[in-house]
Amino acid sequence: MNLQLKGKVAIVGGGSQGIGLGIARTLAAEGASVVITARREEDLKRAAHEIHEMTGNQVTWIPADCRKA
Repeated sequence: MNLQLKGKVAIVGGGSQGIGLGIARTLAAEGASVVITARREEDLKRAAHEIHEMTGNQVTWIPADCRKA
């Protein structure tokens, strides 16, 4: 698949596990730099490291709870 995402930034909520992590992996594999957010900081760090090791792309993680303004 070639989504032509090189040079683009993707923001993925819930990116530390499950469907969100799968989406973040796929977008990074397609060339996007990825920003992942979720509530648990340790899970975010692990996911960001995993995605970066898998793709070599930049991954930024931001702890966030979308239930709070």
